[in-house]
Amino acid sequence: MSRFSRPLERAGLALALAVALLVWFVTRTYPNYDSYYHLVWGREVLHAITPSFEAYAAPTQHPLYVALGGLLGAIFGEGADRALVLVCLLSHALLVFGAYRLGAAVFGRWSGLLAALFVAASASFLLYAARGYVDAPFLAMVVWAGVFEAEKRNPMWLLIAAGLMRPEAWVLMGLWWLAHRRLTTALAVVAAPLIWCITDLLVTGDPLHSLHATSELADDLGRVRGVQHVPGSFVSFVGATVRPPVAALAPVGAYLAWRFLGWRKLLVPLALLAAGVITFVGTGLLGLSILPRYLTVPAVALCLFAGYALLGFTETGNRTWARCSAGATVIGLIGLIILAPSITNVREELRFIRATHDSLIATLDDPAVRQGIACGTLTFPTYRLVPDARWHLPDARIGARSAKRRPTGIEVFALGQKAVKRYGFAAGTSPRVNLPSAGFVPVARHGVLSAYRRC
Repeated sequence: MSRFSRPLERAGLALALAVALLVWFVTRTYPNYDSYYHLVWGREVLHAITPSFEAYAAPTQHPLYVALGGLLGAIFGEGADRALVLVCLLSHALLVFGAYRLGAAVFGRWSGLLAALFVAASASFLLYAARGYVDAPFLAMVVWAGVFEAEKRNPMWLLIAAGLMRPEAWVLMGLWWLAHRRLTTALAVVAAPLIWCITDLLVTGDPLHSLHATSELADDLGRVRGVQHVPGSFVSFVGATVRPPVAALAPVGAYLAWRFLGWRKLLVPLALLAAGVITFVGTGLLGLSILPRYLTVPAVALCLFAGYALLGFTETGNRTWARCSAGATVIGLIGLIILAPSITNVREELRFIRATHDSLIATLDDPAVRQGIACGTLTFPTYRLVPDARWHLPDARIGARSAKRRPTGIEVFALGQKAVKRYGFAAGTSPRVNLPSAGFVPVARHGVLSAYRRC
C-alpha cells in the first residue's frame, strides 16, 4: 500500500483540525432542533431528572449523544451548545482525513486524497457539522472503523460507539462479525441496540420507544414515508449530498476497482455502501421518514469509488484510463462550478441561524418578556424553537401553540417571510398559531422575533 509519509499525514490532519477550529470561531453557528434536545436531555440526566424523550414533537434520542450533551453541559454550562458545534466540526475534519486514509488503504494515496476532497466539498456534510447534527461524529467513527478494518486493526469499539449514535452501524457491526466469525465478539453485535432499548425502557417503559416515536412523528409531520419512495429518493438524495458528477463517477470507479483490484479488496467500501442502502430501505419498510441524512454512509463510499475512477490509473499506469480521467475531471469541474452556489446557500443558512439565535436570546432576556414568563407559559407557534428556549431557560414553562394554547404568559411570533415559513408553520398545524390570542399585547421585538404578553 502506498501512502504519504507519516509527517505529511500528521501535517494534513493538523491542517484539517485547524480549519475546523477557524470555521467554528468565524461562523458562530448553533445546534439544530434535534441537537438542542440532546443537550437538554443530557442536562436533565445530570440533574437526576428523567429525560423528556416523550415531549411534544421530540426527536429520536441517540444514547451516546445524550451522554455527550450531558458531559459538555457539565463542563461548559450554557456554552455547551457552541462546544457541541465545535465537536462536530472537528469530527468533520476527522471524517475528511479518515476518507483519505481509507481511500489510501484500499485504492492508493492519490485516489484517497481525491475522495477526501469530494467529502470536504459536500455542502451537506459541512452543514451537518456546522449545525451540530449527530451525523458528524457518527460518520467520523464509521469511516475510521473502516480505516481500522482496512489496515487489519480491530474496529469493534468504534462500531459499538457509532451504533449508539445511529442504527446504520448495527448493520456494519453485523457485517464485520460475519466476515470474521469470532465467537468472543458475538455479544458485541447486539451491544448497541441492546443499550439503546434499555435506555428507552428505563426512561419511557417502552424498549422500542425510539422506533415507535419516530414512526408516529413522521406521520404527524406528514413526511415522505413508504418503500415505494425509496428508489427515487435514493437517487435524488445521493446527488444532493455528493453532487451528480461524483455520484456518476462512482459506478465507473467500482467497475474499474473490481477489474483491477478484485472484489476482496473492496470489502470495506462495499460494506459502507451496503449498510447505508440496507438501512435506507429498512426505513421505508418500517414506515419511517425518508430523509437525506440516512444516506450519508453510502455517500462517503461513493466518494471513495469516484476518487478511484479519476486517479486509480496512478496505481495501474493505464494510459487510456489517464486520458479518460482527464476528460472526466474537466467535466466534473464544470459541474462543480455550476453547483458552486450551494456553498453560498450554506453560508446564507448559517447567517440566518445565527440571526435567529441572537433574536431568541435577546427576546428571552428582555425584562418585559421575563415578567410575562413568570406569570404564565412561554409559547412559540410550533415546536421548532422549543428546545432552544428550554436550553436557555431550563426552569420556565415552555410549549408550542400548535399543541395547546395557554391563557397567560408570553407568545412569541416570527417576523419576515423566511422566519415565518421556518418557525411559524409545520405540517398539521393551524395558521392561527401565528395570530396573538385574545388579551395578548406586544411587549418586545428583537430581530426576527416579537413577543406578546398577557398576565
